[in-house]
Amino acid sequence: MPDLGIDVLFKGKNFIRLLEGLWVAGKISLISIAFSIPLGIILGMIMTIKNKLLKFLTKLYLEFIRIMPQMVLLFIVFFYTTRIWKIHISGELSSVIVFTLWGTAEMGDLVRGALISIPKHQYESAYALGFNKKQTFFYFIIPQTVRRLIPLSINLITRMIKTTSLVLMIGVVEMMKVAQQIIEANRMKSPNASFGVYLVCFILYFLVCWLFSIVSKKLEKRWW
Repeated sequence: MPDLGIDVLFKGKNFIRLLEGLWVAGKISLISIAFSIPLGIILGMIMTIKNKLLKFLTKLYLEFIRIMPQMVLLFIVFFYTTRIWKIHISGELSSVIVFTLWGTAEMGDLVRGALISIPKHQYESAYALGFNKKQTFFYFIIPQTVRRLIPLSINLITRMIKTTSLVLMIGVVEMMKVAQQIIEANRMKSPNASFGVYLVCFILYFLVCWLFSIVSKKLEKRWW
């Protein structure tokens, strides 16, 4: 049987350290998601308001976040806040700020798209039945919007989880950083350590994202 290099994970506390790194990545993702979803919903609703100034500001924010790579945003928040404003913030907090900004922009655009995708006759039908604007929005528009948002939101969440691997560039000891440390420590004794360790990282990322996919399907069935 070929040496896959997985055995290095069972030396000492290597595998436990890898799981701890996964928890750090998961914690950053979950906190960012917890802030991004409500802020994104508010942003998406604002983006549907027919006001030129609001449309310009929200579009400027959205395009800036989309164009700027997440790694560059991490460097800006982590390094330049220290140099310019003399504020020291940890790598984890910098990561949460960046992923919240990114998630809010993406979620806002998803909410905007879901809201404007509701046909006008849905509003007209609700008004014809005697419902006012608030009742129409609460009983007709929101349920249909949520149903459209569930698969898109899960896709965004899984993207955020996978993109947390970038935070190692600002010194956050998450799973990929731990994987690098394990590989470097065992490079001489186990030449194939990189393959085995990264394979396990792939499996762990896959399992976490797959779990969210299962949750998404169950939620979709419930809303249907």
